[in-house]
Amino acid sequence: MSAIQVKVHAPSGTIILNRPERRNALSREMLRQIIQAFHDLHQEKRVRAVILTGAGSAFCAGMDLAEMQATAKEPDAQAQWYNDSVLYSELLEVMLRFPKPIIAALNGPAIAGGMGLALGSDLVLASSSASVGLPEPRRGLVAGMVSPLLAFRIGAGQAARLLVTARIIPVDEALRIGIVHEVVGDDLIWARAHELAKECAESAPEAIQLTKRMLYDTIGEHLITQLTSGAAISATARTTEAAVEGLAAFLEKRPPKWQ
Repeated sequence: MSAIQVKVHAPSGTIILNRPERRNALSREMLRQIIQAFHDLHQEKRVRAVILTGAGSAFCAGMDLAEMQATAKEPDAQAQWYNDSVLYSELLEVMLRFPKPIIAALNGPAIAGGMGLALGSDLVLASSSASVGLPEPRRGLVAGMVSPLLAFRIGAGQAARLLVTARIIPVDEALRIGIVHEVVGDDLIWARAHELAKECAESAPEAIQLTKRMLYDTIGEHLITQLTSGAAISATARTTEAAVEGLAAFLEKRPPKWQ
């Protein structure tokens, strides 16, 4: 089964994260498929905006921690962890440079790397059952690539609060601080995202493309550099003893024992 599904209902195209049994955790193959889907929808002239959502009860639980832990047993683990971080960073850069509006439709929790996908989108809708957060430090990890996006979206003060507490917040708080733009009923989220796609399609494609370039190449001119630095920090964090213990504790469903 493909890790994603792609559907076109002009003027929107929809990318569905399709690993519901793993709460749509991001494996390497899934990241590659999402990047390819964005490239394909870039070329699809009928699509004027892209909706990103998840199958099942979660939007995205973040990186596939089981895959990450399994990598630790490989002889080239450090190189693979770095490549994994670069691959995720590449996806975020593809999203930021994508010439069409991206609408994240959070049908459930958007955690860690999943929250990064929401922050990499231009518009964020959420169902009442959604929640967001960056719990990486509780797993011995660092949200290296999501941190600059979070600060760009909501400011450094609120970003610091979420990052150092590593808490997961409900959708009403996410709406209040600007991570989420609108909350809708669980059964209406795709329909509302499609309405927004229609609204975006009323503008000239060239004007939208230039608007996005203005947002991310001028106002957010340092974002790409920060993503690159964040990838290195994230990869380094995965090599620490804290990460070994944090991942094991998470997968074994027990509290971590920090040194």
